Amino acid sequence: MKTIPLCKTSDVDEGTAIKVETEGLSLAVFNLNGAFYVLDDLCSHGPGSLSEGYITGENIECDFHNGAFNIKTGEVAEPPCLVPQKTYKVVMDGDTVGVEA
Repeated sequence: MKTIPLCKTSDVDEGTAIKVETEGLSLAVFNLNGAFYVLDDLCSHGPGSLSEGYITGENIECDFHNGAFNIKTGEVAEPPCLVPQKTYKVVMDGDTVGVEA
């Protein structure tokens, strides 16, 4: 398993997300209370970018159709989304956030 470095912990303020594009992937990196989670950035329901959505608790609401996903599990939290969002295993290396690929 290889690790793909994405960003520094300081790049993602608590309670926010950023979009990272690397190695053919477009990912949303979330910081929830100092813990980091990574999902595919492109919503499984439409052309929305989850990193530009609205974080409420553990959910991210897509800014396109207002469906929502659980940030920790990728599971659908609110319709109209039906397909869970792909999640990635986060690997921390000091202050660098990465994912297994």
